[in-house]
Amino acid sequence: MSQSARELRARASESGDRPIPASVGLRYPWWRLVVAVGVVGMLAILAVSQGSVGIPPLTVAKILASKLPVFDPTADWPGTSETILLQLRLPRVALAGIVGAALATSGAAYQGLFKNPLADPYLIGVASGAGLGATIVLITGVPLFVGALNLLPVAAFAGGLGAVSLAYMIARRSTGTPLTTLILAGVAIASLAGAATSLLMVRSDPDLRPLLSWLLGGFISARWSHSAIVLVYLVPAAAVLAGYGRILNVLQLDEDHAAQLGVNVERTKLLLVGSATLATAAAVSFSGLIGFVGLVAPHVVRLAWGGDYRFLLPMSALVGAGFLILADLVARTIVSPAELPVGVVTAFCGAPFFLYLLRSRKAVGL
Repeated sequence: MSQSARELRARASESGDRPIPASVGLRYPWWRLVVAVGVVGMLAILAVSQGSVGIPPLTVAKILASKLPVFDPTADWPGTSETILLQLRLPRVALAGIVGAALATSGAAYQGLFKNPLADPYLIGVASGAGLGATIVLITGVPLFVGALNLLPVAAFAGGLGAVSLAYMIARRSTGTPLTTLILAGVAIASLAGAATSLLMVRSDPDLRPLLSWLLGGFISARWSHSAIVLVYLVPAAAVLAGYGRILNVLQLDEDHAAQLGVNVERTKLLLVGSATLATAAAVSFSGLIGFVGLVAPHVVRLAWGGDYRFLLPMSALVGAGFLILADLVARTIVSPAELPVGVVTAFCGAPFFLYLLRSRKAVGL
């Protein structure tokens, strides 16, 4: 273990805070990430092969290979299979994986920043703000399209960012931004946005099915362009979060110790909150509100491989992507030809796991 890692662990031990993971000074486990990427790829192939029209995994592989310039397989599959795969299922699975990665990465960052195992991507108002923005577009008579621009994701994105920005401005002090105050401000803003959403729903047309469908989450209308837009925001946000993995390890000490070790605590808070919120708002703007992904995925990684945030962040993204791909597969096949909202599936899977974590105090570190 390096001298810096020993110093961090010694300071944590002296202060009584949770110690920095022993893996801080160890070799980075790249092979685990490679295996996880392979597993997510296999889950994606499984997901696109299943549905009302089955497409064998081998045929899926052939169709995908036919789109690469170095392969020229014999086209022995129906044209409808290629259309279903490339225009319906692949965009849906891709968006599910990207949204799962965004929510899980943001959840891991929030848990590290707030030093709270109960933190999730919606902690400080993103979900309620996005829900209010979507409600305004769907039930107040605002045109859904302006030219070719769909205002629903734009309104949801703006609502999510606006709610978090307001909470941050309320919590901000001349001496810094207390994290407890930020959480409480976020809860208050979320309650206000939720009340406004409920009021609009009560006073609206009786047909609330489009809004409820969005609020419960799903990928029915997924397009390749949606994935591209989310990636525009997710990639830089995830790069910032991954770059701060070592600093998140340091922040598991108290803020004074982190500052003594050279961390600009206020700047770090702003960057982490901003990046995690940006990724979450971009994800929910196209998927709706899908719970438990950002809460459960980081815990699974932490229980299996420890709490080193240099590894926890990227592995959480992969676990979240795989989890949401599977959840979407269940949502569209378990009651076929009907379809469940994906948020219902993640709640049925995530809630029991969360209750188990609450019972196992050692597992969640409470």
